[in-house]
Amino acid sequence: MQLDRQKQPLSRTADAPGQHFELRLAASSEEIEDAQRLRYQVFFEELGSRATSRKALLDVDEYDADCEHLIVRDLATMQAVGGYRIMRPETAARRGAYYSDSEFDLSRLLHLRSQMAEVGRACIHPDYRTGGVIMLLWSGLAKFMAENRYKHVIGCASVSLADGGANALAIHAKAVNEWLAPAEYRVFPRHPYPLKGQVSALPQIPPLIKGYTRLGAWIGGDPAWDPDFNTADFFTMLSLDRMPQKYLKHFMSEN
Repeated sequence: MQLDRQKQPLSRTADAPGQHFELRLAASSEEIEDAQRLRYQVFFEELGSRATSRKALLDVDEYDADCEHLIVRDLATMQAVGGYRIMRPETAARRGAYYSDSEFDLSRLLHLRSQMAEVGRACIHPDYRTGGVIMLLWSGLAKFMAENRYKHVIGCASVSLADGGANALAIHAKAVNEWLAPAEYRVFPRHPYPLKGQVSALPQIPPLIKGYTRLGAWIGGDPAWDPDFNTADFFTMLSLDRMPQKYLKHFMSEN
């Protein structure tokens, strides 16, 4: 994969005394491999994914070449400690699909596709999950959206099924009551996760879903089942005009 233009860091910040980070869009195949290596560590080594797309200790799939990769590095070690990949709507139109299309029927969002950027493969190194890295990633994403005048962020947020699915069912119940998209924005899983079985008394909401919904995101409907990653995947859609202004101003002012 060849990237023909150098991209400057989008932002720099400090998470804690002695910890300084750089946020940037990957400008070379080597930088993209750094992100894929981090993804392998999180998804395969830590979470035990059974997906077959890995090679050379990298998490690689068919969508990577068509995405831009947002990376946070610890400047003390230059190690990649957080990442997102972003697919532009123009790219999705050219290739014929977002990743989310593989998991959900997005027919009701057809009129929004030219304004939707898709994010995915979000991961943070386990030693850096104190909040600063994800906030920096969201700051970079907000600036990316604003600079390109995109209005909606979509993606698939995963919930582990390692507990037999009890937590996923509890999150689904909460989503239906609190975060469900209006009917005209609903999506439909191509491989639905069965909504039956024991339900956790108190849902343990993954940080990404908690963060997205706090920013005003909707859950698009019932979850899809991803057997490779052993997850129930919830379609999320965040429209920037629904994001509270205090958050939008905060993300846009990060430096």
